[in-house]
Amino acid sequence: MKITDLLTLNKIAIKAKAETREDAIKLLVDLHQNDGALVNSDVFQQAILEREAKGTTAIGVGLAVPHAKSEAVKKPSLAAITLTQGVDYQAPDGQGADLLFMIATPPGGDTHLEILSRMMVLLMDPDFCQKLRQAGSPEEFIALVDQAELAKYGLKDPALEKSQTSTSTPQLAKVLAVTACPTGIAHTYMAAEALEKAGAKMKVLLKVETNGSTGIQNPLTNEDIKSAEAIIIAADKNVETKRFEGKKVLFKKVADGIHKPEELIKEALSGTLPVFHHQGGNESDGATEEGRESLARGIYKSLMNGVSHMLPFVIGGGILIALAFLFDDYTINPASFGSNTGLARVLMTIGGAAFSLMLPILAGYIAMSIGDRPALAPGVVGGILARGGEFIQ
Repeated sequence: MKITDLLTLNKIAIKAKAETREDAIKLLVDLHQNDGALVNSDVFQQAILEREAKGTTAIGVGLAVPHAKSEAVKKPSLAAITLTQGVDYQAPDGQGADLLFMIATPPGGDTHLEILSRMMVLLMDPDFCQKLRQAGSPEEFIALVDQAELAKYGLKDPALEKSQTSTSTPQLAKVLAVTACPTGIAHTYMAAEALEKAGAKMKVLLKVETNGSTGIQNPLTNEDIKSAEAIIIAADKNVETKRFEGKKVLFKKVADGIHKPEELIKEALSGTLPVFHHQGGNESDGATEEGRESLARGIYKSLMNGVSHMLPFVIGGGILIALAFLFDDYTINPASFGSNTGLARVLMTIGGAAFSLMLPILAGYIAMSIGDRPALAPGVVGGILARGGEFIQ
């Protein structure tokens, strides 16, 4: 599978015009919609905007990669536009975005995410991005992508690469790194690539583990951790840190891994990092620029951990309840619409049960993020009590 299996000619717009970030997003969504990748363009566009509300997907240097996973996506898809004039995308460097890629994926991970990670790695090359901006047609744009992928990866199959990575003898590293972003699609792999390039430039042996939508790739082994001088965690979501007990660990945002990789490596090797001691939860007390995370950021990560585990119950329960209304007969008894027929009653009961688990699951996984596995049960029980204790009979 190649990048151009997801990025096709009819999903590329050259020298387009947009006044605002929202205009650019609408152009990209329309490209996905016209290709038949979306069930509902409005729902997907809302998912994109909700992702942007969590933090800009602008990388800087004129590049932005809006992305979202949504039930409104029928098939994995990649669209791209170049703009005649950059739009304000709240980029870290303040530069307007004039080269944009939009990633649309259905919930869950698969091989296509490997392809998307390849695309993110290619975009770390400024010369490649500049050539894309200068492309005069979608055909030329596609040809540039093909050439860059061939030069970088040859004819290797991404699934085979993953298998070889997981079974090959691990390379001991002087500095280790872990990268992760909330969706695990774009920033995760771009930060990993930037750190690897910086490590090679600085002649530092460096191994990076990515916590993406396809799971953990290039995992750090016990032998790696034992031999490492320092560990960099460039992440905007919780990652497992108990394994780093007693090591020097630097906590940073994933954006710092993309934009400041050399600074992170220098700081990691400065000898001034404190020794990390696990205090419960999947994260330490945290990471700001001084090495410890702000209270607000810690709360945000714990909340997102709860929300991500809660969503399947909300979505699944909501779909079942909607189906209950669809298969019911309103004329039988309007007062109990949704439970009049046998099938509707079953769907409503199962959907309601899933919905009833929403708050306990949210509370349980927030607690687990704060206090590790021992906090899961108290959190779930607390969530049951908070919703009125209906489970207690």
